[in-house]
Amino acid sequence: MTATRVDYEEVVDFIAAGSSPDDVIGFHPSETASQRVMDLLERAKSSALTPDEQSELDHYFQLEHLMRLAKARARRFAAHE
Repeated sequence: MTATRVDYEEVVDFIAAGSSPDDVIGFHPSETASQRVMDLLERAKSSALTPDEQSELDHYFQLEHLMRLAKARARRFAAHE
């Protein structure tokens, strides 16, 4: 299983388990996923990424964007409770 697949699985499991706005606000990726992103970012600085690794990093950015949007929305929901 690739790191991208692992990260998607984390998010899918989180959503499928049911989550409150507070759960969404408090969500953080696993240490494994975070470390992988840090490794890819370091390698990207020196242009040492393969096309597959660049694609993987792009997927992480998409997931991060999705979670930022979800957290912003969750904060609005939490404020109205």
